[in-house]
Amino acid sequence: MISTKKELRYYLDQDLKALGISNRKKPKWFGDDIWKYQICLRKLEYYTNTNSKVFKHIYRYLHKKKGLKLGFDIPVNVFGPGLRINHFGLLIVNSNVKIGANCDIHQGVNIGQNHDQYDVPTIGDHVWIGPGVKLFGKIQIANGISIGANAVVNKSFTEENITIAGVPAKKVKEAAFKLEQKQAVQ
Repeated sequence: MISTKKELRYYLDQDLKALGISNRKKPKWFGDDIWKYQICLRKLEYYTNTNSKVFKHIYRYLHKKKGLKLGFDIPVNVFGPGLRINHFGLLIVNSNVKIGANCDIHQGVNIGQNHDQYDVPTIGDHVWIGPGVKLFGKIQIANGISIGANAVVNKSFTEENITIAGVPAKKVKEAAFKLEQKQAVQ
């Protein structure tokens, strides 16, 4: 949760790194729409958390306007630093979801509730979410998990550094470095 200018700068810098932009400090006048959206999202988070009356309303308007243009419905205080949105297109996230740092997310993703308002996923750090993924219910997704395209995830995966895919999702592969560690031990 962004509550100081220093935290805001940190989140913006981490998002910039995640987007792979290293040669510029500001978005292009034309283009860079996802970067502009993420800047509005982070500034709205900051001004909402610090209870700034005027700027909160300005950035709420800009966030909504850019979100409608790109097809994003992402509430404040959901994603940790280092958010990477790869493409514009449908992207819906419930406001009670918590997602860790360095999330890489694609279009067509829906992260939502099952029945109760707090019946939502909690997602760890360094998670890759492929196109068309649906996550719902009170589930835990561990750090370092890759979720394959069009997977439907409705149960928890607490083992770190694995790949899950399918409908319903199941473990399909361990991370390469994890396999190397097991082979070295044997």
